[in-house]
Amino acid sequence: MSAFTGLSIEEFNRLYPMIADRYEDYEKKRLSREGRKKDIGQGRKFKLDLIDRLLMLLVYYRLYITYTLAGFLFNLDQSNVYRNIKHLEPLVKECIPLPDRVHKATKKIKNLEELLKYFPEMKAFLDATEQEIPRPKNKRRRKSYYSGKKKRHTVKTQIITNKDGLIIHKTGHVHGRKHDYDLFKDKHPPIPKDVEMNVDLGYQGIDKDFPSLKSRIPIHTNLRFVVLKIFDFHVKRKRGKVLEKKEKRCNKKFNRTRVVVEHAIGRMKKFKIMGSIFRNRLKTIVSGLTNFRAMISSGFDLNGFVA
Repeated sequence: MSAFTGLSIEEFNRLYPMIADRYEDYEKKRLSREGRKKDIGQGRKFKLDLIDRLLMLLVYYRLYITYTLAGFLFNLDQSNVYRNIKHLEPLVKECIPLPDRVHKATKKIKNLEELLKYFPEMKAFLDATEQEIPRPKNKRRRKSYYSGKKKRHTVKTQIITNKDGLIIHKTGHVHGRKHDYDLFKDKHPPIPKDVEMNVDLGYQGIDKDFPSLKSRIPIHTNLRFVVLKIFDFHVKRKRGKVLEKKEKRCNKKFNRTRVVVEHAIGRMKKFKIMGSIFRNRLKTIVSGLTNFRAMISSGFDLNGFVA
């Protein structure tokens, strides 16, 4: 099931009751909103049951299929597929641990036990990820969205995770041209002062610009006389040369540490709506679903992160 929805059967069975319990109140609020001309009970009814609507929404996120194909699978026309997904999205957002709610909870940490719950081993990991967009028609926009790293037009998002892959914070989208460290300087969310922020080589200067932040950045070197004692060194291989065994071991240790945040990004990009060309601003929901899975495996109480 996870191949089609991004969630296992157990995870789906945890999410659905949370949505079902809130659905009646949510619908009353939606149908009684200001500006709606019809009374509650009037208007078009949803053809699918709530559980099938949730399933369709998750399949759409995971596979990023067209509304035509989704309609074929669930026996609906395109407009009704869109209507079902659009009206259910706000409720799904209420029931999953979005990164902004998790980050808000970290600001209320009162003791060491809570601190270690959110930041195992007192570590956090920072990285940025890019998603390709259609080539802008405007020349100025093309330049601002062009990523020299990806050699494509992209949007960029920065995330902070803990050691277990829980997404603590996620920024909004910025132009792909913007450097990772410039993005951090513009949007550097506060984290507990005793937590060590692990970053990659794209954040050089963070230790000088943010002296109060307990940061850890590797030293990128191609000097073979450096004593490689810990994984804070990352050795660059010269063209035509081969790394020595101790240098490979050093790089392996470093990569093993950094892979935590890479895995979190990879779990988000398993949802094709985020992993393919960017057309919909739904990273918040996808990161919330990623956190939903991470919290279940880590034993978090999900009720504390429901809107």
